[in-house]
Amino acid sequence: MPSIAIHYASLDDLDVLATLFNDYRVFYRQDPDLAGARHFLHERMRLRESVILLASDADSGEALGFVQLYPGFSSVAAMRIWILNDLFVSANARRRGVARALLQGARDHARATGVSRLILETNTDNQAAQTLYESEGWEREDNLHYRLPVRCASS
Repeated sequence: MPSIAIHYASLDDLDVLATLFNDYRVFYRQDPDLAGARHFLHERMRLRESVILLASDADSGEALGFVQLYPGFSSVAAMRIWILNDLFVSANARRRGVARALLQGARDHARATGVSRLILETNTDNQAAQTLYESEGWEREDNLHYRLPVRCASS
């Protein structure tokens, strides 16, 4: 099994990252939009609104997957947190430990930045992801999540 290298993505990684991000969005039934994916990631990186870790094959340099973390806060703990919002491994790299390496990279980043915790959300039917998260020490919570779709007024 090839070794996996994890590094902080920079604008130099934007093209390869945009391809992975576009594939991620298509996986979640969004229309392909490579230019939109690139623009979205460029803005997150340029404005330092997220941290993206990129996994690659240490020998070939092939991009294998990514995790994107957004900063947040816990008012109760009065501390910063990281929200693990996106985790994706390309189809040809699955079952090779890439997701586990990315989760470990996210945990290392959280420790290095002194936050109180990482949080994530997954679908209730995603048993494979839940098994992976729990094997890495993530604890299931009983909180209910709600959402309120808000549409911007057209001008």
